[in-house]
Order: sequence, then structure tokens, then C-alpha cells
Amino acid sequence: MKIIFFGTSDFSKTIFEALVKNGYSPILWGKDKNFEEFKSLKPDFCVVVAYGRIIPKEWLAIPKYGFLNIHPSLLPKYRGPSPIQTAILNGDKETGVTIILMDEKIDHGPIVKIQNLKIKNQNYKELERELAELGGRLLIEVLPDWVSGQIKLKEQNHEEATYTKKFSWLDGKINWNKPAEEIDRQIRALNPEPGTWTMWNPSTGSSRAGKILKILEAKIYEKQTYHEHDEIYIGVVYAAEGENDHVFIPCSRGHIEPLIVQVEGKKSLSIKDFLNGHRDFIGLTLS
Repeated sequence: MKIIFFGTSDFSKTIFEALVKNGYSPILWGKDKNFEEFKSLKPDFCVVVAYGRIIPKEWLAIPKYGFLNIHPSLLPKYRGPSPIQTAILNGDKETGVTIILMDEKIDHGPIVKIQNLKIKNQNYKELERELAELGGRLLIEVLPDWVSGQIKLKEQNHEEATYTKKFSWLDGKINWNKPAEEIDRQIRALNPEPGTWTMWNPSTGSSRAGKILKILEAKIYEKQTYHEHDEIYIGVVYAAEGENDHVFIPCSRGHIEPLIVQVEGKKSLSIKDFLNGHRDFIGLTLS
């Protein structure tokens, strides 16, 4: 069978590799190719995974078995460009992979196969990898039945459709007046791109005042090893009592412990290495 594969991301690479490992020999399709080239190849079917470009309507009827799209959400929920990040941000307990037969609308076609996956506090890259592996397995399972005509398509409930957006740098700005659990989800969802960040408060008098501090990895601070009677303030960096390598930042509810940070223009560092050169970080206000 002649398969043409459309995909441009790490997520799509994993699914491409699954096809190859299971005896399929897909042809990778570049964005600079045109319709006549595509038509001349006479593909049996096409696989589209995180391609980042709309497939023209006239292309859809060319392959005998159509275009199959692997999408990392439980469609019709989270159509669009950022379903994995959105699921983490929203605190969802599960997500999944849906294979659809593509039509001319984005993530709109009927469902070929769908499979759930639990979300267990993963960050974006971890969850992306798990979903890509699931998507590869699901595609391999479904292909024999698909080409033999044994699968009954299920129309999506379009009235229940929700849509995601492409996240920007501004979406990564941390607001310490939010609960720690929301900030934790933001950090897990938006790294490595577009990234999450805060500012050294200009009123602190630090030489780094007004600069950006990226928080690349963090967790909710659970130990509560500071003195309960001490006054603590939202957005101020505190040292954990008796632990020189741990700091926490109070939020409107709970605390965040940064694990990997990056000062504007510098390389990323573990919080331990960062504190070795920036002891004045403790006591600063972030905004």
C-alpha cells in the first residue's frame, strides 16, 4: 500500500516511526509539494499528524481510503492547535487520541477510533510523548480493519465541540495571586514553549530589577517547613526552614517551589545551582 504522511512535529515523528517499525513504508510529504505531484503518486491513503497546514479540499478525494488524522484529544473536545497544553491547563483528569477521517473542516470529520488516557500530573512533553505512543499503537491497530472496510464511522457531536488557541509569550506570564495548583498547571503546560515567566520587582533595588526570570520547572510546595507564625507575602521568595537548596513562593492559596529557572540572557539552572550564585534571590518580590 502506498501511504503519504503529513507531519512536522515530535508528536508526528513518533507516529511515523510506529508505521515504519510495523512494516509500512510511508512517504514523507514536504510543504513545498504541489497538487499535481501528490495526484501522480496515487496514494492508497494519507496520514496527517500535527501538520500545521490545512489540506486543500480537492486533495481529500484522491486517496482510495482517504486521509486519516491523528489528533491528541477526545474529539469533539479541544479541536485546534493546542489540545495537550489546554488539557493540562484546565486540570483535566483524562485526555486521549482520536483518529478521524478528514473532511474540509479542521478536526471535524467522523471518528474512526478513540482511546482515553489518564493525566497524572505530567508536563507537556511527557504527556505529548505518551499520547504520541498511544496514537502510533492505535493507528497500527486500526489500519487493517480500515482498509478492509470493517470500521463503522461515528459522527462527532459538533454541538459539543470546543476549540483551543495557539499560546503566546503573554500567556506564560505568572500571576502569583492565583492558586498554586493553577500556576503549577501553567508551568507544566506551557514549557518549553512559549515558556512561563515572572519579573524581578523593580522596587526591590536588585541589580536584576525589571528583568525576566523564566520558571521552566516547578512543583507545588507541600512540606510547609517554614514557621507558621511568620508573616509571608504573595510573590515573595522564602527559603524553606533548614534547607538551603529549596525556596518557595506563596500564591493566593498554597506555594510553588521552583526547580529549574533561567535569568534573562543566561542559561537554565537547577534551583540549587542558581542559589549558589544568587543568594539574594531569597527575600525578593516577584511580579
